[in-house]
Amino acid sequence: MLRLKDYVLFLCFFLALSVSVIIGSINFVHATDLDSHNPNLPKLNTLYGQPPIVIGHRGGGTGYRPEHTVGDFGHELIGSHNLGIEFGADYIEPDLVVTKDGVLIVRHEPLLATVKTDNNGNIVYNAHGKPTVQEATTNVADVSEFAKRLTTKVLDGNRVTGWFAEDFTLAEIKKLRAIERLPKIRPQNTQYNGVFQIPTFDEVINLAKRSEAKTGRKIGIYPETKHPTYFAEAGKYLDGTPIHVNTSQLLINQLVANGYTNRDRIFIQSFEVSNLKELKNKIMPAAGVNIPLIQLIDSSGAPYDFIYHKVPQTYADLITPKGLTQVKTYATGIGPDKRLIVPASARLNKQGQPIDINGDGQISDADKFLGKPTSLVSDAHNAGLLLHPYTFRSDSYFLSPDYHGQPLREYEQFIKLGIDGYFTDFANFGYVAKQEAIHRPVNLKELEYGNFQKSTNPQ
Repeated sequence: MLRLKDYVLFLCFFLALSVSVIIGSINFVHATDLDSHNPNLPKLNTLYGQPPIVIGHRGGGTGYRPEHTVGDFGHELIGSHNLGIEFGADYIEPDLVVTKDGVLIVRHEPLLATVKTDNNGNIVYNAHGKPTVQEATTNVADVSEFAKRLTTKVLDGNRVTGWFAEDFTLAEIKKLRAIERLPKIRPQNTQYNGVFQIPTFDEVINLAKRSEAKTGRKIGIYPETKHPTYFAEAGKYLDGTPIHVNTSQLLINQLVANGYTNRDRIFIQSFEVSNLKELKNKIMPAAGVNIPLIQLIDSSGAPYDFIYHKVPQTYADLITPKGLTQVKTYATGIGPDKRLIVPASARLNKQGQPIDINGDGQISDADKFLGKPTSLVSDAHNAGLLLHPYTFRSDSYFLSPDYHGQPLREYEQFIKLGIDGYFTDFANFGYVAKQEAIHRPVNLKELEYGNFQKSTNPQ
């Protein structure tokens, strides 16, 4: 294991680094190239004793660039998916939604931007007379050509006002540019607003193929079908006509068309159940492919297809021993919220209100202390299921005070509990944690002098 001093040096290096100038490719010896059955590797508490996989959440360079961006224009102009690969992610994760002309594009939600509304559902306008943007991953609110596409829809039972991907053709989507979704938490990323187009799923597949050929190491993709019931049954286009698009079928069609169906290079995930079962029992057999499926598990509530079809089960039911046995009939593993493995809660003041420890005016993970780990890891493993929890982030906003500002401590805790992989916005930290777990520490001097160029942080 690295000494504490080495951890501190590593963290200081990346903080001082700005990660805004990245050159060349990373020439680490990657754990993904190692045989998981190699007797020289340490035995871990994972399902098969294998090293955990590093999943680049929305690319894996998301802590340093706007999420779900693809492209390398030289120097610091490199997308989050490209950067995640450079950092050592084993898989990059594209979230998939569909355009008006039936093309899968990579966005976290069908919403390209949401705007604020009052209690009566009326749009709240800013001092310049424009709708007040609440959250956005694109600059659509600033493109006057699309002003009339602003609408209110019901997404998974919730009324939301914004611009929706399914109301745009791919050609129109390509006129937009990606922007930072969390500007208050990651203000340094806003300097890359407007640089990158919105990628298609094909572009992410091609990136993985090119990167694998270039680096000689296995690089997989881990797509998520977003809101499948909305697209197939409940959702409507801007003109009110039903969408009726099976995004799971589109996903398999594109994987087959691209010759990207090797089960060692892909997982498919969903927060819903029925589309995973359809993939397992109908869509994949018809296509002659067999790709491992992952049932995502939220920390509360129920899968929306259960709600829509009035199935009286929740996510909590899915992770009971009986529920996990049922999940095993169609899925290879689960992707739970990490708080279902290690709970965390804020301390309360005398008035019974959560204490804002860091004084930022809101209660976040930075104000929540860790509880005793649950039995979910052992329960899932007993059912023969992999566990890939989400999401590991190095921002102080998302880090429990129990980790004392050291993100690697969180990875180490979960790896010791036996997780089989993890979604991370910071694949560099995820990679180092994995290397530590298999007793192959990263050469910090190589990191400092071989692959990165230091620069002054614009912050």
